[in-house]
Amino acid sequence: MTDRETSTRPLSGTQHTLSAAGYVAEIASVGATLRSLTLDGRDLVVPFSADEVRPAYRGATLAPWPNRVTDGEYSFDGEDYVLSLTEPERGHALHGLASWLDFDVVESDASSVTLSAVIEAQSGYPFRIRVDVAYSVDDAGLSTTVTATNVGPTRAPVGVGPHPYLVAGPGLVDEWDLELPADRVLTVHGERMLPGPVVAVGEESFDFRSPRAIAATEIDHAFTGLAREDGDATVRVTITDGSGVGIRWGDECPWVQVHTADKPGLPVHRIGLAVEPMTCPPDAFNSGVDLDVVEPGDSLAASWVIFGITAD
Repeated sequence: MTDRETSTRPLSGTQHTLSAAGYVAEIASVGATLRSLTLDGRDLVVPFSADEVRPAYRGATLAPWPNRVTDGEYSFDGEDYVLSLTEPERGHALHGLASWLDFDVVESDASSVTLSAVIEAQSGYPFRIRVDVAYSVDDAGLSTTVTATNVGPTRAPVGVGPHPYLVAGPGLVDEWDLELPADRVLTVHGERMLPGPVVAVGEESFDFRSPRAIAATEIDHAFTGLAREDGDATVRVTITDGSGVGIRWGDECPWVQVHTADKPGLPVHRIGLAVEPMTCPPDAFNSGVDLDVVEPGDSLAASWVIFGITAD
């Protein structure tokens, strides 16, 4: 790529437009990011412009871990490692190492694109992982599959997930209903959000197994104990007329992080609901809970579908 091409390329990277069955998805190469998704012109996720530095992790691919590694420190196979603190205000390593990589195109057509990048071995994570992200749209919605392949010489701890902010309709999160089929939640403590025990959702007033208004509830928690239909868990966010958006995924993701985007005083305050299926919970590099250890040449893959919900 020439200097001129680099200077005129959008800040979020090379753009890929996918369309089918009324869905239009805009994928940016930096972070293999879902930049926007609409159904018949209606936003299903909080978008951002192509020539904009992606706001935080909005729509990014999370690998080789989702959520936080507490203090950026962990041990693996008898060795201690220290990661860069990418959440300095809380002192943690947040959302992996892939979110600012520029992904190359493997293949593409009008309704699909596959992007690929390699996380090189580095201080704090001395493992080489190739991340392939396949997006496609059809009448079922936007399907995404993330495959993390260990292309290094030693086994590696790996987790993956997405970071979309779902949009049910006009207004803020407060005005939407949430259906979240989880019966347990990972508690967090203090401003640093240190992980605590897993408890029943009722103990934290986070029982959304039957749809109800989010209202003023503030959520930034990982949920598990997911009820499934035909193997899939489904979260739905809707407005009064029954329209909205949903996301469903298989049993490769036994956890889901939900966040009401609480940013008091900022324009992004509660404008979308982050729903992030995860292969492992926060701080799995330390707890080991549901953490995948991928041998050289093997892969970890996870998939999800974001879909629109029409009015009743």
